[in-house]
Amino acid sequence: MFAEHFSTADKQQWIEQVRKDLKDPAAYETLRWSTPEGFTLEPYYTADDLATLPLTDLQAAQRQVPGWLNAPERTVSDEKTDNPALRDALSRGADALVLSWSTTRESATTRSDATRSDATRSDGTSDRFSVPDIRSDVPSDLARLLNGIKLSDTPVFFRRHDEVAAFTSALRQVAPYQLKGGLLTDPLAHWATTGEPYADTLNDIVEATRQTTDSPQFRTITASSHAFHNAGATASQELAFLFASLADQYDFLTDSGLTVDAIFPKTLLSVSVGTSYFVEIAKLRAIRVLWQRFSTAYGQPPAPCPLLHAQTSTFYDAVATPYTNLLRATTEAMGAVIGGCDVLTVHPYDTVLEAPSEFSERIARNVSVLLKEESYFDKVADPSAGSYYVEILTHQLVEAAWALFLHVETMGGFVKAFEQGFIQSEIDRSYLAKVEAVRAGKVLVGVTKFRHDEQSAVRNTAASESKSELQNRLPDRRLALPFE
Repeated sequence: MFAEHFSTADKQQWIEQVRKDLKDPAAYETLRWSTPEGFTLEPYYTADDLATLPLTDLQAAQRQVPGWLNAPERTVSDEKTDNPALRDALSRGADALVLSWSTTRESATTRSDATRSDATRSDGTSDRFSVPDIRSDVPSDLARLLNGIKLSDTPVFFRRHDEVAAFTSALRQVAPYQLKGGLLTDPLAHWATTGEPYADTLNDIVEATRQTTDSPQFRTITASSHAFHNAGATASQELAFLFASLADQYDFLTDSGLTVDAIFPKTLLSVSVGTSYFVEIAKLRAIRVLWQRFSTAYGQPPAPCPLLHAQTSTFYDAVATPYTNLLRATTEAMGAVIGGCDVLTVHPYDTVLEAPSEFSERIARNVSVLLKEESYFDKVADPSAGSYYVEILTHQLVEAAWALFLHVETMGGFVKAFEQGFIQSEIDRSYLAKVEAVRAGKVLVGVTKFRHDEQSAVRNTAASESKSELQNRLPDRRLALPFE
């Protein structure tokens, strides 16, 4: 109603006003932010800045239905005793579950009774890793673990890296009806971090996909960004390498006889979400736009984005002043749901310290509950749509990630680029830049400033990181580690 009393001002007039108020002709330029991706973000945007964007395409690719599944993660130690905890989580706010098996000790459902020394695997590489065999009593173990949890109603996601086909077969014996959930198994990411061969697992994924054709909501093909994120990648690197690894997986699966129509609906994308709030919102939105381009490259019409799972980052967690991890997880979770994740896993604040406690698991689960029940983030789909800043940042991430993805493809794909050391060197450069930014004064709250050592024990990951680097693999890092 007051518009007639005020003259309009264009962007240049606002910039001149900033220079005048700050009494500095270069004031506006000093407020620009050069991102690790190589593009510059302005401190001020207007509707005019959206004129050159493919805004319709950006927004049409986004999630159209609000809400997400709250999916806490639990490492299985004993099927019988874990079951009450899982059922309790479902009665106290969880909508789904993520179950993982420890990679550092023998699982309750596997045993390492056969060790191959320098054995040659089907992909032509050798390994010295124990090969776990599925025990004959796995169905009964799973029955105890999942007792009272109906997988046709409650999605359960299984994080496994071995004997996937045998595990799926055992799962079908326990739950012969239509399943919901999926397998968080990314053979190429696992190979990139451990060196373990991937061909056998890819063959297992082919079999698992065929075994679950009657369960369209049980995803068996996963591409994840966690290995890249935890090694120190930028957002655009995460996205580019995520889709490059998925393209390699698709090549293997289609060569094995699966059709594109069969693998698209069975795909799940899993990403880590860091602390750079707006960048992470844009990163998740960019995934959906990139998927549109990616799917059309297979001669298909733009397909709906696969189920998108997001988990809070451990790369930015600290063991000094660990309660600050609660705040980081909340920021990361907000970024994930505003960005449009379908499934959200909030890690407990003490995940990088020790086995999470009942208290930390409850608080992590309640972060998602609070975002729904008290903040109403589940009432609006794509709430950042129309934001000048977020729309431009989404577009810039899409273009930077797609250019890097195409470059990897010209090198022969993800595996060949990794074997040439390109991916590792690119991520290492990004990680070192992040460390140098902290050394130059960027604050890590509770680590380089406002520190209060609530825990005396600091988990030492330096040795394992060094070993991983010597093997030319992606290390599992934390940004705070050099400063703790």
